[in-house]
Amino acid sequence: MATRDPLSAALSALADPTRRAILARLADGAITVNELARPFGISLPAVSRHLKVLETAGLISRGREAQWRPCRLETATLKTVDDWLSAYRRFWTGSFDKMDAYLAEIQAKAKEK
Repeated sequence: MATRDPLSAALSALADPTRRAILARLADGAITVNELARPFGISLPAVSRHLKVLETAGLISRGREAQWRPCRLETATLKTVDDWLSAYRRFWTGSFDKMDAYLAEIQAKAKEK
Protein backbone atom coordinates (compact mmCIF):
# COMPACT_ATOMS: atom_id res chain seq x y z
CA MET A 1 0.00 0.00 0.00
CA ALA A 2 1.43 3.38 -0.98
CA THR A 3 2.02 5.88 1.79
CA ARG A 4 -0.03 9.01 1.56
CA ASP A 5 1.56 12.40 1.67
CA PRO A 6 1.31 14.17 5.05
CA LEU A 7 -1.23 16.73 3.84
CA SER A 8 -3.61 14.04 2.54
CA ALA A 9 -3.28 12.06 5.77
CA ALA A 10 -4.00 15.18 7.85
CA LEU A 11 -7.01 16.21 5.76
CA SER A 12 -8.38 12.68 5.89
CA ALA A 13 -8.00 12.60 9.68
CA LEU A 14 -9.64 16.03 9.99
CA ALA A 15 -12.64 14.90 7.93
CA ASP A 16 -14.16 13.17 10.97
CA PRO A 17 -16.08 15.38 13.46
CA THR A 18 -15.07 13.23 16.45
CA ARG A 19 -11.40 13.61 15.60
CA ARG A 20 -11.83 17.37 15.19
CA ALA A 21 -13.50 17.48 18.61
CA ILE A 22 -10.60 15.51 20.09
CA LEU A 23 -8.14 18.03 18.63
CA ALA A 24 -10.21 20.89 20.07
CA ARG A 25 -9.97 19.31 23.52
CA LEU A 26 -6.21 18.83 23.13
CA ALA A 27 -5.81 22.52 22.23
CA ASP A 28 -6.24 23.20 25.96
CA GLY A 29 -3.32 20.94 26.85
CA ALA A 30 -2.29 17.31 27.21
CA ILE A 31 -4.85 14.92 28.71
CA THR A 32 -5.27 11.17 29.05
CA VAL A 33 -7.34 8.91 26.83
CA ASN A 34 -9.91 8.45 29.61
CA GLU A 35 -10.29 12.22 29.95
CA LEU A 36 -10.58 12.56 26.18
CA ALA A 37 -13.22 9.82 25.97
CA ARG A 38 -15.46 11.23 28.71
CA PRO A 39 -17.65 13.60 26.63
CA PHE A 40 -18.08 11.20 23.69
CA GLY A 41 -20.74 8.52 23.59
CA ILE A 42 -18.30 5.95 22.22
CA SER A 43 -16.19 3.18 23.72
CA LEU A 44 -12.56 3.55 24.77
CA PRO A 45 -11.45 1.25 21.93
CA ALA A 46 -13.26 3.54 19.46
CA VAL A 47 -11.53 6.59 20.94
CA SER A 48 -8.22 4.73 20.69
CA ARG A 49 -8.85 4.06 17.00
CA HIS A 50 -9.51 7.78 16.44
CA LEU A 51 -6.31 8.61 18.32
CA LYS A 52 -4.35 6.17 16.16
CA VAL A 53 -5.58 7.93 13.00
CA LEU A 54 -4.65 11.32 14.46
CA GLU A 55 -1.25 10.04 15.55
CA THR A 56 -0.53 8.44 12.16
CA ALA A 57 -1.42 11.75 10.49
CA GLY A 58 1.03 13.56 12.79
CA LEU A 59 -1.69 15.64 14.44
CA ILE A 60 -1.12 14.27 17.96
CA SER A 61 1.52 12.44 19.92
CA ARG A 62 1.04 10.03 22.79
CA GLY A 63 3.51 9.91 25.61
CA ARG A 64 4.22 7.86 28.65
CA GLU A 65 4.79 9.40 32.05
CA ALA A 66 4.62 6.69 34.74
CA GLN A 67 0.95 5.58 34.86
CA TRP A 68 -0.17 8.61 32.85
CA ARG A 69 -0.40 8.33 29.06
CA PRO A 70 -0.95 11.90 27.87
CA CYS A 71 -2.05 12.84 24.37
CA ARG A 72 -0.70 16.10 22.98
CA LEU A 73 -1.59 18.24 20.00
CA GLU A 74 1.20 18.47 17.41
CA THR A 75 0.99 21.83 15.70
CA ALA A 76 3.50 21.30 12.87
CA THR A 77 1.03 19.25 10.82
CA LEU A 78 -1.74 21.78 11.44
CA LYS A 79 0.65 24.48 10.19
CA THR A 80 1.15 22.46 6.99
CA VAL A 81 -2.62 22.34 6.47
CA ASP A 82 -2.91 26.06 7.22
CA ASP A 83 -0.11 26.88 4.77
CA TRP A 84 -1.89 24.92 2.05
CA LEU A 85 -5.20 26.61 2.81
CA SER A 86 -3.67 30.10 2.80
CA ALA A 87 -3.75 30.29 -1.01
CA TYR A 88 -7.46 29.54 -0.95
CA ARG A 89 -7.98 31.96 1.92
CA ARG A 90 -6.53 34.72 -0.27
CA PHE A 91 -8.92 33.70 -3.05
CA TRP A 92 -11.97 33.86 -0.77
CA THR A 93 -10.87 37.11 0.82
CA GLY A 94 -10.47 38.64 -2.65
CA SER A 95 -13.87 37.29 -3.70
CA PHE A 96 -15.53 38.73 -0.60
CA ASP A 97 -13.85 42.09 -1.19
CA LYS A 98 -15.23 42.12 -4.74
CA MET A 99 -18.68 41.15 -3.46
CA ASP A 100 -18.56 43.95 -0.85
CA ALA A 101 -17.67 46.47 -3.56
CA TYR A 102 -20.49 45.21 -5.78
CA LEU A 103 -23.03 45.41 -2.94
CA ALA A 104 -21.89 48.93 -2.09
CA GLU A 105 -22.37 49.88 -5.76
CA ILE A 106 -25.89 48.41 -5.81
CA GLN A 107 -26.80 50.20 -2.57
CA ALA A 108 -25.49 53.50 -3.94
CA LYS A 109 -27.59 53.09 -7.10
CA ALA A 110 -30.67 52.23 -5.02
CA LYS A 111 -30.22 55.42 -2.96
CA GLU A 112 -30.00 57.50 -6.16
CA LYS A 113 -33.42 56.27 -7.30
